[in-house]
Parts: sequence; structure tokens; C-alpha cells
Amino acid sequence: MSQLSCFKAYDIRGELGTELNEDVAYRIGRAYGVWLHSNTSGDERLSVVVGGDIRLTSESLKQALASGLMDSDIDVIDLGMTGTEEIYFATFHLGVAGGVEVTASHNPMNYNGMKLVREGARPVSGDTGLKEIQHAAELNEFPDVTARGSLTKQSCLASYVEHLMTYITPSNIAPLKLVVNSGNGAAGHVVDALAAAFDRLQIPVSFIRIHHEPDGNFPNGIPNPLLQECREDTRRAVIEHGADMGIAWDGDFDRCFLFDETGAFVEGYYIVGLLAEAFLQKQPGANIIHDPRLTWNTIDIVEASGGTAVLCKTGHAFIKERMRAEDAVYGGEMSAHHYFRDFAYCDSGMIPWLLVAELICVKQQPLSALVNERISAYPSPGEINFRLTDAQSTIDAVRKYYEPLAISFDTTDGISFEFDQWRFNLRSSNTEPVVRLNLETRGDSALMASKLAEISQFLEA
Repeated sequence: MSQLSCFKAYDIRGELGTELNEDVAYRIGRAYGVWLHSNTSGDERLSVVVGGDIRLTSESLKQALASGLMDSDIDVIDLGMTGTEEIYFATFHLGVAGGVEVTASHNPMNYNGMKLVREGARPVSGDTGLKEIQHAAELNEFPDVTARGSLTKQSCLASYVEHLMTYITPSNIAPLKLVVNSGNGAAGHVVDALAAAFDRLQIPVSFIRIHHEPDGNFPNGIPNPLLQECREDTRRAVIEHGADMGIAWDGDFDRCFLFDETGAFVEGYYIVGLLAEAFLQKQPGANIIHDPRLTWNTIDIVEASGGTAVLCKTGHAFIKERMRAEDAVYGGEMSAHHYFRDFAYCDSGMIPWLLVAELICVKQQPLSALVNERISAYPSPGEINFRLTDAQSTIDAVRKYYEPLAISFDTTDGISFEFDQWRFNLRSSNTEPVVRLNLETRGDSALMASKLAEISQFLEA
């Protein structure tokens, strides 16, 4: 039995050729199909939606996956080129047994992968089926093909865009100019469909499109706006065109990243607070889910707005499960993953910017005014990554030193320490061989810088 190293904690992702190829994709399709049959009640035929991003290998991997699914007697609905959230939407909208997006999101060109969901767009990850699917794909001992599923092609784009438009009130939107950076074009078709919907409803928004055409050669670099070098084109376009906001997406556009009217990048942490406030204005008293990495700004806004802030471990599977348990209207991670109850508790890279655009108009304030006060109140240097030879022993040493000094200590995800005027979280990544540090203070940038230097020195030693 060969080990498949492309299976990760939350999804499937691997280097092409060595970790992921068409044979592996076929085996994943067969294994997922067998798993669905054994984990789905009822006698009705099972269908799965599949889609793929713009990567040059996504189409062939998707076809191999579809072949494996059909050989496991699963009917396959091919949505064509899609983002991950289009698979989420189609899964719950069409009421099918599951969905698979072929994507490696923001990874380099020589990678690809898959994100799997079951009925209702519920995640299939670590402890919710992915390990079983991995084991079956590794074993590669499937029953003979006695019945084969069908393959049909379908588009859900119109229904998906119609759903997206329900999150805003068109009459609230004043004239806006938006820079939209689709990375290397993955999000372009959705932007165009939304722009057409805006035109039909006479919503006065103009779109300045950059890096808009789909190109799997990644001519504009890796689609990852978390990297400094991937932000410059959006920043420059906002300034050049005098835009009200810039929006950039990652490779499968389940995350969007915002730039204010000055071209400044807005950390995802502060957008969580902004969206939490927006939802609580519409649904007072609602539960809001947040992750442990940076918390003070979110808790402050949620409690001031009459809501309840609920802490949850980082990661989409954990957030979605907790949102369902708490019936939370919204959940946000500082990594720019935003989750919505009305979107089957899934994350979306389209809903956040629609809500923020509406908020700018309703409050009649630029984005900078909406976030800069919060940035000053709870400054953070952003997430800092460290590559350590022995991550666990280093984390243990940090805990031993800081725990006696802290006012409170938490292990929901990694280790979190709170002091009177500052706090930090340190955790090992689930997706990369790094340790991630997040730190914030109560309005003290000098303290932030000194504590960042202190902990960095500790880690690097």
C-alpha cells in the first residue's frame, strides 16, 4: 500500500507528478464514491458536483476524478471552471450528495489539489471522512465496476449570483468605483456576472478590472495577496483610478483581500470586526464565531454591538461545525476566511466585499475611516511565520516562560497568553512546516514592536 502524502489536515494538496497525478485523482474519485455510498442514507441515486480552477492541470485531474466517481456508480455534474465557493453553493443548492473543487488555491504552479464536501456543503476533512478516503485510495482495492454513473455538464452561475445579491440592499449602494483583481482570472467570470446584475438593477458601481482573464500560466505571479509582492498592482490601480476600494482574490477566490481608498492593505482581522458589526445591526443578539489568533478587537465590537463572541479553533472544519452548533450568523478568521449561515455556513470570497461596499455607502465613510480607528485601538504586526527545527520543544519553552507571567492562558489552538496591555498566540500550522505568531496590544504600537522583538528573539534562539 503506497502512502499518499497529498492528503492534508483539511484537504488534498500536493506537488504534481510526485504527489498528485491523474492516477491518484482517479483513486480519490473511487474512494470518495465508495465512502459516499456507505455514508449516505436512502436508496436514491447519488450525484456529485465537480469543478476546477484555472490551473493548467485542473481539467485533466478533474476528468480523472470524475471517472473514478462514475466507476463507483456516482452521477457527476461538471460545473466547468469554478471557484471553491461555487462548488459549496451548487452542493447545497442542487441538493446533491457531495462536491469536489480541483484547486491548490494560492500554492505555486507545480501544485494542485482538491477540496471535498458532502451533502449540505459540509466539510470532508481530517476526522469527518478524509482519513477514510485516504486509506481507501492508498489501498487501491476497489470492487469491480458493475454499474457506472453518468456525466452531465451544467452551470449554476446565474443561481449563485442571484444568491450573492441577497446579501445587499441595492438601494443602499451609492456611486462607487472598485478595483477588482482576479489574480490570474479565476474570479473574473463571477465579477462579470455580478457587474451584469448590478447593471440590470441600475446599481451605480463601476469596476476597474485587472489581471482579469483566466490564465493558468500565472503571468501575474502566485495568486496570494497575503504576500507583499502580490499587493502592489491592486494598490497602484486604486491610487491611479481614485477608487473607493480595491479587492483581490486568491487562486480559488474563497478569500478576498481589501484595500482602502488610499491603496493601503487592510488586514483580515479588522474586516472580521467590521462584518460582525454589520450583521449585528441587522440581527441583534446573534452569535459571532472567531478564531484565537487575534481576538480583542472582534470581542470588543461584538459585545458593544449586543452580540456574543464565541471562540473556536482555527480551521474551516472547526469553524463550520461550531457555527452550526451555535447557530451563528457569521464567523471570521483573521486569515480572510469569512463564513455565513445563509451560505450553508461556508466561507465565501464574494460576500464580504459586497457587504463592505454596502457598509461604506450606508455609513457614508471611506473604508479607511471604518478600520483605522480599530487598527489604532488594537495594533498588530500581522502574522509572522517562523521555520523551526524543533517546533514543539520551542513552543513548550515559550509556554514555560510566559505562562507564570500571564493573566490568562488558553490552549484552544496552540497557546494563547493574555497580559494587561498585550496578548499573543503561537501555533503550528496545519498546512505548512512553520510556527505562526500573532500579537496585539491595547493601543500601544511601541509595546507591540518591543514584544514582537522579544518573542522573535526567543523563537530564533
